[in-house]
Amino acid sequence: MSTVISSVDEGSPAAHAGIRPGEKLLRIGRHEIVDVLDYRFFCYDPVLTVELAEPDGTVRKLRIRKEEGGDLGLNFDTYLMDEPRPCSNHCVFCFVDQMPPGMRDTLYFKDDDARLSFLMGNYITLTNLSEREAQRIIDLRISPINVSVQATEPQLRRTLLGNKNADKSIEYMRAFGEAGIEMNGQIVVCPGWNDGAHLRRTIEDLMEIGFASCSVVPVGLTKFRQGLAKVPPVDASAAAEIIDIVDEYGAVCKERFGTRMFFCADELYLKAGRPLPDEDYYEDYRQLDNGVGMLRNTTNEFMEGLADVTDGAAESFTIATGVAAAPFIARLVDAAKEKFPALDGEVVAIVNDFFGHSITVSGLVTGQDIIRQLSARERLGKRVIIPANMLRHGEGVFLDDVTVPQLSEALGRPVVISETDGYSLVDTIFSKGDDTL
Repeated sequence: MSTVISSVDEGSPAAHAGIRPGEKLLRIGRHEIVDVLDYRFFCYDPVLTVELAEPDGTVRKLRIRKEEGGDLGLNFDTYLMDEPRPCSNHCVFCFVDQMPPGMRDTLYFKDDDARLSFLMGNYITLTNLSEREAQRIIDLRISPINVSVQATEPQLRRTLLGNKNADKSIEYMRAFGEAGIEMNGQIVVCPGWNDGAHLRRTIEDLMEIGFASCSVVPVGLTKFRQGLAKVPPVDASAAAEIIDIVDEYGAVCKERFGTRMFFCADELYLKAGRPLPDEDYYEDYRQLDNGVGMLRNTTNEFMEGLADVTDGAAESFTIATGVAAAPFIARLVDAAKEKFPALDGEVVAIVNDFFGHSITVSGLVTGQDIIRQLSARERLGKRVIIPANMLRHGEGVFLDDVTVPQLSEALGRPVVISETDGYSLVDTIFSKGDDTL
């Protein structure tokens, strides 16, 4: 834990009060400050009493006035004011355990930190929580909490998570539900493990607990599973069964609670060979970050954005994307060509040789696969467009450490990064080249 102040924002309430880097934040009011959650919650009020320890140990108190809800302007060595808490589980489906050796260290770190769930939307199993931390979530009304559920049968949950105490987190879910804490869930379905009757039991329990929403997604399996538990892939038949179960309970929830609560990821419909649901199914896309409705939403946004385009002049392009999304993106490009027949563009599905062909999402496509497969083509557009989710957040680096400039150099083309929404894709296709790398 480190509540030592590393810097103070110029012109901030803390700066005006005379708080200095190197001092340690001890309390706000009567509340001890342990980490970022304490800091965020207890500095909300417009008038605060702040207790600090100077580097020599001298303790002093300051009274600070600021805008209600505004930040004090203090910065700390780490975002959490603490170290992130690693996962204590050994899940049979864990993607990190399926990573190849020799990649950057950060790709092997498993976080399971409740603070990151609230602050950044991460999904956690709750198995890392202590009684004190669970009570703090209730006392501070920390909401929403995003929970990796997988199963609610105690023994099955212990087995799936590889943690003999994993069922304790079911008690936390119930306590949070009773306290009115909003929870969003995710169920990763592993055929032969938590599907069928087990999936039904989990859904029924979450209905009783009172989850706000829950996505149901297929397990992702790479070719690097040597020594791990046997987990079969979700094939067309399994995907169809999962959809039918979720739709059955979704209809019940819609009638009983006014929300279907449970949503299938787009990938399940692709695997089952079924059309995507209509937009009403997704209820304002409340599980969009889990791949629920992303293709439908992108399609709608693209068509709205395309309607506003009046100048169809654009350099030729090649869009590189994952196998799953490629047919949908191709249809969007075809719609753009129908409006502007002179538009010269194509969509290429990048087969995932790096992780294995069962991995079809664009977010796990590597730079080396793009280079190898696009270099082998007889023709490329003057620009190569890639979705932003192929890259490490905020950086131009693929999972295999290939950088965007390296990709551009290897292909002899400028590379354009498009955000994953439909409006951005329209803007990227019809851009004049200012956003290339």
